[in-house]
Amino acid sequence: ARFFWQTDQKQSLRQRVELLRHVTFQKDLGSYYDKTMRVQHMASWLAEIVKQSGTAIRPGIVHKAALLAKTDLTTELVKEFTELQGIVGGLYARVQQLDEGMNPDVQLEISRAIYDHYKPESMEDGVPPTVEGAVLSIADKADSIAGMFALGLIPSGSKDPFALRRQANGIVKTIADHKLPLRLAEIMADARVRYKGSEAEKKFSNAAYAESVRGFFRERLEFYLKDAHEPRYAYDVVNAVLAVDSDDVVDAAARAEAVSKVRGSADFESISIAFKRMKNILRQAAEKTKVIALRVDPSGLQEESEKELAALIPQTVATVEKLRAARDYEGALLEIAKLRPAIDKFFDKVMVMVDDETLRANRLSLLQTVVKEFSTIADFSEIVTEGKESTR
Repeated sequence: ARFFWQTDQKQSLRQRVELLRHVTFQKDLGSYYDKTMRVQHMASWLAEIVKQSGTAIRPGIVHKAALLAKTDLTTELVKEFTELQGIVGGLYARVQQLDEGMNPDVQLEISRAIYDHYKPESMEDGVPPTVEGAVLSIADKADSIAGMFALGLIPSGSKDPFALRRQANGIVKTIADHKLPLRLAEIMADARVRYKGSEAEKKFSNAAYAESVRGFFRERLEFYLKDAHEPRYAYDVVNAVLAVDSDDVVDAAARAEAVSKVRGSADFESISIAFKRMKNILRQAAEKTKVIALRVDPSGLQEESEKELAALIPQTVATVEKLRAARDYEGALLEIAKLRPAIDKFFDKVMVMVDDETLRANRLSLLQTVVKEFSTIADFSEIVTEGKESTR
């Protein structure tokens, strides 16, 4: 190891960038030089998003680290000890002169980002400790996943030869642990764009790229929330929050936490049962091609209980939206739960599927409004309850 170390120092990491042209990343996706260029551009873009959100990050460090991150693949030490990829690059970046007059602090941060960019290699492994390393790690993994998916090399069953699930798990965990303001669909869309105009793109058959990537990452986020996040969330809670949005990892975890906190209350359970009933009624109405009014006509409501519910909706929506915007999801859910008396009274007193077409359409519209306006945090119908559901 000492001999290889000393031999490797005859060429700097900067000089080794060109050597990456001769190291194949994947036979249809080009060389590691091509990958380096894509990852560098993507990592810099992600760094700017993170910076604009107010998170402390140094984009220059990300840019430089991305350029040098794969250069240790050309070293004798990594050729001999392949499991040290990334680690060797980080160590060499720490001791070599990267740029004349470079601040030692900057060089240290670049070396740390390189050293950690393969992390996490499992859900038990730690994520890169610095934000710069985290962004580089995400860009590197996203590039690999995008290329393989565009080629149609999608994991199926137990087959995952390119360890794409592990890399996607790493992206989810890194975003969650650093609370980064990055959306999965946007990351993967940008990763795909980086291949535009390349030789690899000629081999792509990716008509369903966006949909397949979205489904793949939803599974990874579901796995993270149920099996890797601390605390772990119940499967129905995870299904409820991901039914609304499975793109924002940090937001999904926050919503899952809020639902977990309030789900044990009687009001919340009653609301969950009510939402199941509403969705069942709306589904049956759609199956029978029953007309649903575009908007609720207050003057067309007959029963006091339906008038009361209709009157409560606007003010409750305004309060919930305000709390949601502040990411006070627990407060928003508690506000929605306050609708319980009105919803219970509605179902006790009102028959929705009446023969009068106009009245029925208006009542269906009222249910549709409730479901739409109050399902922005979680789909309550996904919550498993012990209560009975009915459709009428």
